Amino acid sequence: MRAVIDTNVLVSALLRRQGVSGAVLSALTDNRFTAIYTTEMLVEGIDVLGRAKFRTKYQIQPADIAALIQLIRLRGELVVPTHSVAICRDPRDDKFLDAALAGQVDCIVSGDADLHVLSPFENIPIWPPAEFLAHL
Repeated sequence: MRAVIDTNVLVSALLRRQGVSGAVLSALTDNRFTAIYTTEMLVEGIDVLGRAKFRTKYQIQPADIAALIQLIRLRGELVVPTHSVAICRDPRDDKFLDAALAGQVDCIVSGDADLHVLSPFENIPIWPPAEFLAHL
């Protein structure tokens, strides 16, 4: 299965490794799906996880972020969107739709309501992590 994983799922996976989002990360580690990503998505993940509140409150270390990025690069596929959409209520989320189209994915995994209201997007379902895991 090919899937775009929203930044919120990755952040949740690092903060609550035993939770549902953590199980998505475990499934990626076990090579049960291919994470489709763009450079812009990786930059956002690094930016969000590198914020002081995550380092302080949740003890997220640079090594944790580096390991996550390495996992995505190892088990994922980098795509370069050839066009961009502008339909999401939060324009910052359009990058996930762009990646989904460029990567010809089976689904988008997100906990973001701004994306869920678009499901299905171009016949691509947008699932919360638990539903994604049920389909694996």
